[in-house]
Amino acid sequence: MGDTEMNRVITTADKWRAVAAATGPADRAAAEAGVRLAYRSAGLAEPERILWADSPLAAVALLQDLTGTGRSVRDEVRTRPWAEERRRLHDALGPAGWAAHWQTTGAPLWDLTRALVDRMRAGVTEAAGADAADVRLLLLDAVLGQHDAAWLAAFDGHGLRLAGLVAVAEHAGWWWPYENAVVLCERPVELHRDEAGRLDRGDGPALAFRDGFALHAWRGMQVSAEFLAGLTDLTPERIRKEENAELRRVMLEYYGYDRYLAASGARHEHSDGTGVLWRIELADDEDVVMVEVVNSTPEPDGTRRTYWLRVPPRTRTAREGVAWTFGLRPEEYEPLVQT
Repeated sequence: MGDTEMNRVITTADKWRAVAAATGPADRAAAEAGVRLAYRSAGLAEPERILWADSPLAAVALLQDLTGTGRSVRDEVRTRPWAEERRRLHDALGPAGWAAHWQTTGAPLWDLTRALVDRMRAGVTEAAGADAADVRLLLLDAVLGQHDAAWLAAFDGHGLRLAGLVAVAEHAGWWWPYENAVVLCERPVELHRDEAGRLDRGDGPALAFRDGFALHAWRGMQVSAEFLAGLTDLTPERIRKEENAELRRVMLEYYGYDRYLAASGARHEHSDGTGVLWRIELADDEDVVMVEVVNSTPEPDGTRRTYWLRVPPRTRTAREGVAWTFGLRPEEYEPLVQT
């Protein structure tokens, strides 16, 4: 690949990364023009009605009450032209060429957008409070707009038939195409991610829409708004009592490991290749014993997570504690890969 082509690929990737992360009001006129172009490109009559919703959750609620839409035309508008363009590019570039093209265009965005889409679908299904199966089916009818960025980056500059889809993605969020009507969705008003691209915010929603639909997350882990609000009032006792290991890890990261150990009066009791054993002696209760374990597999940002495993008070070594979490005796615990 020459320098000119490489610069074009980098520019294209940057453009679609910005589209995928765009927040703020949609350009409704431009998005609606894109919808009409997508219909014409698919050989369909333009939709009679174009309706707007403030979030995917609001769109689902609207669709559940909407009548006279006709059947879904997602296949004609999005799936078929998409498949034809992929086949054309694959034939033109060859298997190796297509693989290389995907790796330099769509692949860097794929994991980020896929994880976000999965989280949004789950959030809408949970918040809808209706028949989950019906909601999931409606969500599968959606064209993902800005969150189709990975594939549209791969097709950028190649697929003229996709110009309508590109226009909607550049100016709006998800949308639902039917024979007689289209429901278009506004983009988020807030998006907060960590350096690895995961949803992440400690003092509010990591993803929020103008109607209040929101997702809360800490370094990619889904949490509730109530849980986040309570982080500012953490105490060592509350952390010790949290039974969910993942939530306890979030609490410890927010509170600070060193601060927690100091405030709890923890005693360093043992360490070996599996981790560090800490003991917190309580006057009116059994000892709290925990093994500090560092994950050997780095996170996407290169850091390594620290986990705290609550183990029985009788535990005397770190290996014994880790083995107990697997239901094994210390001599039986011989992991091939330490995690």
